[in-house]
Amino acid sequence: MSVNDYLYLVILPILAASTMLIFIRFIMGPTLSDRVVSLDLLLTTGIGIITIYSIHTNQPAFLDIAMIMALIAFLGTVAFSYYLEKREKNE
Repeated sequence: MSVNDYLYLVILPILAASTMLIFIRFIMGPTLSDRVVSLDLLLTTGIGIITIYSIHTNQPAFLDIAMIMALIAFLGTVAFSYYLEKREKNE
């Protein structure tokens, strides 16, 4: 079994299953913090799926898209933590 077969047949289904579980947590999350963390984790697993697809198809252009998604996920998490900090000061 080559590395591409391993990525395509083992890791990709695991990432797909984890994406479904994370999406369920995103829908059922009782608090806003749970939903933001699950959204960040969804973006992270999406980055993993894009990276595996990029390796499998030998197209490095998709890695640029993955880096942009990682930057957006990081900035979203920072913005949410800033919002929580401001909300706690006002209460």
